[in-house]
Amino acid sequence: MRTVDRFPRNIIEHADMGIAMPDGCRLSARVWMPDDASEQPVPAILEFLPYRKRDGTTARDNLTHPYFAGHGYACLRVDMRGNGDSEGLMEDEYSEQELGDACDVIAWIASQPWCSGTVGMMGISWGGFNSLQVAALQPPALKAIITLCSTDDRYADDIHYKGGLLLNENLGWGATMLAYSSRAPDPALRGEKWRDMWRERLENEPFLPAVWLRHQTRDAYWKRGSVCEDFASIKAATLAIGGWGDAYKNAVPRLMQGIGAPVKGIIGPWVHKYPHFAVPAPRIGFLQEALRWWDRWLKDIDTGVEGDPAYRGYLMDSVRPKSWYTERPGCWIAEPQWPSATIGSRSYHLGSGMVLADEAGAAFAHLVSSPQDCGMMGGEYCAIWLGPELPGDQRRDDALSLCYDRALDETIDIVGAPEISLTLASDRPVAMVAVRLCDVHPDGASTRITYGVFNLCHRGGHDAPQPLEPGQEYRISFKLDDIAYRIPAGHRLRVAVSSSYWPMVWPSPQQASLTLSAGRIDIPARKLAEGDEWTFAEPEAAAPWQLDILREAANRRHIEHDQVSGRIALVIEDDFGEARDRDHGLIHGGTARERWEIDPGDPLSARGETHWTEISGRDDWRIRTETFTTMRSDAGHFYLTGRIEAYENDELAFERDFDETIERHFI
Repeated sequence: MRTVDRFPRNIIEHADMGIAMPDGCRLSARVWMPDDASEQPVPAILEFLPYRKRDGTTARDNLTHPYFAGHGYACLRVDMRGNGDSEGLMEDEYSEQELGDACDVIAWIASQPWCSGTVGMMGISWGGFNSLQVAALQPPALKAIITLCSTDDRYADDIHYKGGLLLNENLGWGATMLAYSSRAPDPALRGEKWRDMWRERLENEPFLPAVWLRHQTRDAYWKRGSVCEDFASIKAATLAIGGWGDAYKNAVPRLMQGIGAPVKGIIGPWVHKYPHFAVPAPRIGFLQEALRWWDRWLKDIDTGVEGDPAYRGYLMDSVRPKSWYTERPGCWIAEPQWPSATIGSRSYHLGSGMVLADEAGAAFAHLVSSPQDCGMMGGEYCAIWLGPELPGDQRRDDALSLCYDRALDETIDIVGAPEISLTLASDRPVAMVAVRLCDVHPDGASTRITYGVFNLCHRGGHDAPQPLEPGQEYRISFKLDDIAYRIPAGHRLRVAVSSSYWPMVWPSPQQASLTLSAGRIDIPARKLAEGDEWTFAEPEAAAPWQLDILREAANRRHIEHDQVSGRIALVIEDDFGEARDRDHGLIHGGTARERWEIDPGDPLSARGETHWTEISGRDDWRIRTETFTTMRSDAGHFYLTGRIEAYENDELAFERDFDETIERHFI
């Protein structure tokens, strides 16, 4: 990545620009803009997040926002209320308060003398979600958005539920937010009121894992903010970006197909990071690409973006299975329109001889009753912390599944979302199925191409689950995640079917056996790419954050197997290190720990627990929060606990406990 330190416009920065909401709540913004913006007003770009501009997103903010400002934009990185250096309290993700605040911030920006009156909104993950949701509210000044690693469907495609099943990330990310939002504002900005603000946050911190778990079906709670309910409400020009190593790639094709306003999509090989510094490589010149977008839709300059392909995706070559890659070989493909006329469908039928056949064959009855630890090689739902989070060699999980193989005599470029159709029966009223599409190498190593999971009680829809009739056959269909992957001739294509997928999703209340009697997978196959069909500029960025590293970061992930009890656990520790800002001196650091444990023969033994440590300090002032969560279940209920401990200079200043019991609803 090339560092750019000279720009067309000179930049000034405001560390703490106050924005007053209609109810008097003061939000804090870090702002970069041309130094002559008051004489020559410029469009503005808003990023609106709970992740703390002072020490949370600073690394990426420093790379990104000065770059745009130097090219003639006012860039505002605003802390949402109840977070960072902003006043007020946060209620939930994407609350009406949050979205209303964002609209008020946009109106305030547009009215400032340094703003030309047009505003763009951007962000990755939370900021990508609220960019879409705010765009759907149509604030008059908002003309364009760039949404990265986001979703159009809050129920089906976020960190809470997948295929009607409870993702363990519901607890994991809820624990993350408990830790993040329990941190104090910086006294250097808030003065003596910092402690009262901190105390108010701690006393009112929502226990989000329980909030989300009370909505186990696709009810009104999830529909609000799911822009797929009404794509036509989005009038802002939309650039949607995702990564194949991330959880949030499925929304990009849907947004391209659903939004009527100008829309383009880009999907690279990346995990949950901005594309100018993401891994695996190759990175792209995201800031140059974004600047073309902003110049067209906020400045009305013809930059050629309207003539860009509808879809640009990175077609990944076949690789050996690994839990982490620094680079993925492949090539960039381009589709002028989406859906693409160049992508057809290949259908393979599950056969009695455990093969994938061209035609449906003789009837069969294949039984699968996977141990509860099937899925230990599945990796993280959302790879984000730059540790060994990607799916590893699938042979362990394949051995606990039904596997249907096809030897390939030709290379296939898979581009899109494969769809699986199964005819099956369950011996229990509540059951699930997981399907993995794998690339089996000549020596037997198995790379997961893509996957999907499905709650069989949701066969009639995610809003109205019904129990299964044990022994009755059902035909179900669902899509696996979107992907672009080349599987070469000489390899085997594998469909692996299991009845559990831990620790990705919470298990069914009883050990279930599924009997498969038919099945088919429809694979989106594109004409073979012959090389790069599109070329991006090399990545550029502004100068990086200047830090003194006090403790290096480290990521650890291992499996513990008790040979006496048989219990197995995935143990994760992400140490984010500790560092000091060379400019304002604030020290920040933290460590996240997770443990996901289960008895392979007992789904009710499942247990998840987390422990986060967050620290901040400067000179002789130091605060620390320790946050804890646990989750377990019986046949009828989930049991969640949480705890916050807050320390000032190692003295316990606050403690609070959460204890929630929530009924299971066919899950």
